[in-house]
Amino acid sequence: ILPSKEWKTKTQHQPWYPGETVITGIGQGYWLTTPVQLASATATIGMKGQRVQPHILHATHQTNEDELTEFKPVILSNVAVRRPENWDTIISAMNKVVHGPTGTARGISNKVQYTIAGKTGTAQVFGLKEGEKYDATKISKHLRDHALFIAFAPVDDPRLAVALVVENAGGGGANAAPVARKVMDAYFLERPE
Repeated sequence: ILPSKEWKTKTQHQPWYPGETVITGIGQGYWLTTPVQLASATATIGMKGQRVQPHILHATHQTNEDELTEFKPVILSNVAVRRPENWDTIISAMNKVVHGPTGTARGISNKVQYTIAGKTGTAQVFGLKEGEKYDATKISKHLRDHALFIAFAPVDDPRLAVALVVENAGGGGANAAPVARKVMDAYFLERPE
């Protein structure tokens, strides 16, 4: 769901409030996306607007044959932007999330052998009432915030994009980013070329 004034009027039968523009701009409110959509968008950012159709199957192997049959990526139309330099601004900011001194995922940069651009997130499972404070220790585990992290690597020549949701785990930097680091290490450091 990409919420808008028209969408809310049609589906919720309610007016759009000015504050909803702000929260929609940072991916909150009625926004709804899948991890595959997040990974696809992350890859698009890393490739500065070039889009590739997400797919799961890399290759097949026939029992009676020696060679693999690889599936080539399907290239989609590029994302058109008025100011292409904005890609560099976004990528630089995402790089600082992991490699900057105050980045929310800086904990995964220790001894990393490649550069990572990422973004942490926390998705609320339920809404708080006005003046109510969130305290994870006082609510059921199934109502605790979800931890999110999206990333691509290496920053200068992206080859992998990931999107993770760790259910009911809390902050993305502390709980989802370390999982992403393990996935990326396995991809870059443990797999044969």
